Amino acid sequence: MTARPPSTTAADAAAISSQRVAATGRIEVEQRAGRSRLSGLFQEGAAKIRLPDTGSDPLEAVLINMAGGLTGGDRIAWEATVGADARASLTTQACEKVYRALAGSAQVDVRLTIGEGGFLGWLPQETIVFDRAAFSRRLDVELAADAEALIVEATIFGRSAMGERAANGMFHDRWRIRREGRLIHAEDFAVGPDIEATLSRPASTGGRIAFATLLLVSERGEHLLEAARTIIGDNGGASFWTVGETGKLLARLYAEDGYTLRKRLMPLVALLNGQAGLPRLWSL
Repeated sequence: MTARPPSTTAADAAAISSQRVAATGRIEVEQRAGRSRLSGLFQEGAAKIRLPDTGSDPLEAVLINMAGGLTGGDRIAWEATVGADARASLTTQACEKVYRALAGSAQVDVRLTIGEGGFLGWLPQETIVFDRAAFSRRLDVELAADAEALIVEATIFGRSAMGERAANGMFHDRWRIRREGRLIHAEDFAVGPDIEATLSRPASTGGRIAFATLLLVSERGEHLLEAARTIIGDNGGASFWTVGETGKLLARLYAEDGYTLRKRLMPLVALLNGQAGLPRLWSL
């Protein structure tokens, strides 16, 4: 007989809710005296932001969830504003882990604003999803007319090297990218409750549990397309097209585990991120 997990009573749910993470981190960057410099910083709850001294542009910021992961009922919001002609790269201290949810879902909201001539690289390390996790992420980006952005999100469903599987759960990733208020890119990826069965289908990932999406909003993406395809190889693809006057390079890659994914993800991020290259905290 298969044992059922204990049910969550109303009292249990209330206790869980009262202990959940509610955090906000906000950073503002401006161009001043020929350098991209911090102009505003706000931290609340478990959200912390650190600024390593890289000695050069772009300004690099490290986002930290001090709670050490997310579970049902957790809420964390990240906001970044990059002013005219400023440049910034945002990454995370480590992979974000989404643990089994006893009640509710973990929610992450990301809002990015890039001014005229500015550039922002949103480059968090991978999100690792555990069995029976419930997770929802919303990413909203607003760009000025000639601003550029590189948006990267990578997800791993279970750590196969440790014998872990994310067989069941709920996962939803929603992107909305706008330039001068006009929608130029939208996508929704949702999987669950039977994650493992869905990913095993040939029309999804054919059983591969690790994948990444990279979106470069920049005209230079056209010149990087062939190099990106070479890095990706047969396990993914990349395309470039324009929406109005906006150029976009969209790349997707997938792999059987996180380590194999990162071996291709790292050079791809370095290629698309231009002179900034790969964030220092990224490593195999």
